[in-house]
Amino acid sequence: RAQVVESGGGTVQSGGSLRLSCVASSLQAPYNGYYMGWARQGDGKEREGLAVIEGHGTPRYAESVKGRFTISRDNAKNTVYLQMTSLRPDDTAKYYCAAGLQYGEYPPGRGLRVTPGRWAYGMDSWGNGTLVTISS
Repeated sequence: RAQVVESGGGTVQSGGSLRLSCVASSLQAPYNGYYMGWARQGDGKEREGLAVIEGHGTPRYAESVKGRFTISRDNAKNTVYLQMTSLRPDDTAKYYCAAGLQYGEYPPGRGLRVTPGRWAYGMDSWGNGTLVTISS
């Protein structure tokens, strides 16, 4: 399966910006066929889907980050980005990149969702995460 590696995490002050990157390798299909997404998990919290971008660039966002975060991809570099602005202390979390080829109905807890409901992205590959800390 594909492998994904995140980078770009760090500590920034509240109100600041940060850009995360994620490079994919060992692909089983052309990169532009993959849904690429970002999720995060804070201490003691459940994993939260943030954004997904389809192969040709259509983005989808969770309400919690809409207007502050921007997902983009460079298919020539097998790379997806997450530009984060107006960061707040409650954005502190480990941020994970994911890659997958499927979109369909999944039970709760399966798949990556950015909107409520049964439809989710079937992400087969997850990175180890990059830590983002927002200081107040």
